[in-house]
Amino acid sequence: MGGILRSCEAMHMKLNNPFARPDMDMQDIKGDHYGLMNPALKILRAEGLVCLLLACTLYQVQGFSWMTFGLWFFLPDVAILVYVFGNERAGMWAYNATHSSLGAGVVALLGLGLGVPMLLQASLIWFAHIGFDRALGFGLKFPLGFRVTHLGVLRGMRDKA
Repeated sequence: MGGILRSCEAMHMKLNNPFARPDMDMQDIKGDHYGLMNPALKILRAEGLVCLLLACTLYQVQGFSWMTFGLWFFLPDVAILVYVFGNERAGMWAYNATHSSLGAGVVALLGLGLGVPMLLQASLIWFAHIGFDRALGFGLKFPLGFRVTHLGVLRGMRDKA
């Protein structure tokens, strides 16, 4: 039992995050993964692809304009400007608010409940964008910077750290 405990303690030390503030409860930032095993990362990215494909299929079934889809698809990425002109914490909140399926889900429910097709259309575009980003490996941000996400550390983080 003592050997297992020492082994677990050694593993915990190995996973220590040198970039996190002491009050943060985060895991390893080393390499391309941030607190996720490779199989989990693949599943989450595949879920993103399914979200994208499902949103696009429902969009087509509803008969919405693909021109409108193309015009509004990257709108959630405007939140990146908060990183550029604001600070990392405000940027994180803005990005996560526009890249979480919670907002898109509320808009979809309002569209369906109130019978407003434009809201349903907006939600499907929003869901498609979120799925697209997840499939590419762009996840929700942590306050450590734009490159640190729930799906991993984007390339370049190790070079800057």
